[in-house]
Amino acid sequence: MQNPLLTKDASISPLKHSKSVKQYESRTDMDIWSAFNKGNETAFNYIYRIYAPALFQYGGQFSKDEAMLQDCIQNIFIELRRKRGHLAEVNNIRAYLYKTMQREVVRCINREKRTSYTTCELDEGIFPIEICHETKLIQQEYEMERKEMIVAAMNQLSARQRQAILLLYEEGMNFKEITEVMEFSEVKSARKIIYRALASLKVLIKNK
Repeated sequence: MQNPLLTKDASISPLKHSKSVKQYESRTDMDIWSAFNKGNETAFNYIYRIYAPALFQYGGQFSKDEAMLQDCIQNIFIELRRKRGHLAEVNNIRAYLYKTMQREVVRCINREKRTSYTTCELDEGIFPIEICHETKLIQQEYEMERKEMIVAAMNQLSARQRQAILLLYEEGMNFKEITEVMEFSEVKSARKIIYRALASLKVLIKNK
């Protein structure tokens, strides 16, 4: 698998990871984003280094086309850099980039398949979101021997329900972040879909 940090655009050439991390690891997302938006190259490199691998992994839940995912990541950061100085304020970089990645993947799929899906139309065939056997949900909440049962139950949930659970347990996002990524209008919508998904899981597992 090709390293998603290897860029195809010469304008993106991250500095040494340790340098950017040392400077920004203790700063807030708002401060980091503001510095990037004002033209700070180290802030840009920090964001790229920290989040590009995570975006690649998250994108893999929507498509297994690694080349396309790498293109999506490159497109996102090239566009961000192009708009630098005119970007809106961002309080949570991870949630913002995950939502952007989701939209970019949808755009690429629509272009390739000549369809018109939106980020809220997670079709089961187009977006086979998967929960791996080593998911934290399984590790923390259930005994090892029940893995296969839980995975089978997860696969009976809707794609949106699986996505919400993945963001909560795999990505460690809070309800506010999930609301932004999944483009809900209210936080209670994120809570509702997760609570319903977990309730469905309990019923499915109990009936096994």
